[in-house]
Amino acid sequence: MYAVVEINGKQYRAEKGSTLSVDRFDAEKGASVSFDKVLLLGGESLKVGAPYVAGAAVRATVKDEIKGDKVIIFKHKAKKDYRLTQGHRQRYTLVTVDDIVG
Repeated sequence: MYAVVEINGKQYRAEKGSTLSVDRFDAEKGASVSFDKVLLLGGESLKVGAPYVAGAAVRATVKDEIKGDKVIIFKHKAKKDYRLTQGHRQRYTLVTVDDIVG
């Protein structure tokens, strides 16, 4: 069984036992969280929400907070002696899916 769940405005495909890297949210390491914005439940039968599946939820455990790969932003303007270099590392929360209810 799998589910498509909305977390922080983005959609993720969740299966039992899988680890998801989602945009950072406030939760302590080891905490149990529940996501109730389930858009689709798949498996033997398919349930599609309008917009969400009623009574469905994905239960997960927060494993860690990590930083993604560094992204380099380089701007320049030709013939104007203008160069700007910036870097960015996005922060993610790792969650492990424990159960899909629905």
